[in-house]
Amino acid sequence: MKKLILLSFILLVFFGCAKNSENSRKIKIITTLFPFYDFAKEVGQDKVDVSLLLPPGAEAHSFEPSPRDIIKINESSIFIYTGSDMEFWASDILKSIKNNKLKIIDASRGIELLERDPDKEEKHLNEKNEHNGEHNHGKKDPHIWLDFSIDQKIVNDVFMALSEIDPANKNFYEKNTKIYIQKLDSLDKKYKDVIARCSKKVIMSGGHFVFGYPAKRYGLKYISPYTNFSADSEPSPRNITELIDNIKHFDIKVLYYEELLEPKVAKTISREAKVELLLLHGAHNLSKEELDKKITFLDIMNDNLEKLKIGLEYK
Repeated sequence: MKKLILLSFILLVFFGCAKNSENSRKIKIITTLFPFYDFAKEVGQDKVDVSLLLPPGAEAHSFEPSPRDIIKINESSIFIYTGSDMEFWASDILKSIKNNKLKIIDASRGIELLERDPDKEEKHLNEKNEHNGEHNHGKKDPHIWLDFSIDQKIVNDVFMALSEIDPANKNFYEKNTKIYIQKLDSLDKKYKDVIARCSKKVIMSGGHFVFGYPAKRYGLKYISPYTNFSADSEPSPRNITELIDNIKHFDIKVLYYEELLEPKVAKTISREAKVELLLLHGAHNLSKEELDKKITFLDIMNDNLEKLKIGLEYK
């Protein structure tokens, strides 16, 4: 029995060391948000070790990295983030990184970010209504991963970084990149085809302003009572009332809410306007349950499309 226990211990140590050795040979990638985590896994597959900086269920907008997270970034080969409009902490932390070989992918580089101007976006019933300046103008919209054409650029950025680090496997990364970009392109066409057959062209959301990019890309109006992207922000009673009025005006049957946050405002509006509540997932991060199920970015976006079919009244 003692010999059996000793043998088992030796095998555990051996295979544990072998696994650690295997992981040490993989290219370490750290991403701030789930979409980039998924993109990196699709391109790198078994040649990369990808970590998501956000803990399961954490809200992305209010997240700040711990000292341990900073060490992980410093020890990685590639760091992928959205940009300073999403990860406000990134620029200061990256200045302190000592790893000169770290490749940094700012996903928003070269992208013209949308600006949030609720006064221009929302169709108010009283056209002569004078606004008192409460809206927060000029806010940049960081939710670029919800535009599949932008995603294709980001995926290609991941491919370029991996090819520079590991040129011997460039063809492998290139093949994976082409396959995934084709999937993104097909999904984009699917969205266009479905939305073209919808009788409603208005997305009503009781959550934060997240879906500005797909709304612009597919010719939709997107209305939210929130005037900025902070997770701590609250809509004014006036904005809530205007949203309820718009729901009635456009004869909307579905109100959408966002992931990982308690939809208190959406529930209130739903009760007042007597409309159905449906989740429209922004894919910033996943819950532990979703991660355990190995849900992918494409899974989320396909599910969102099914939800949009309901709210936009697909024919």
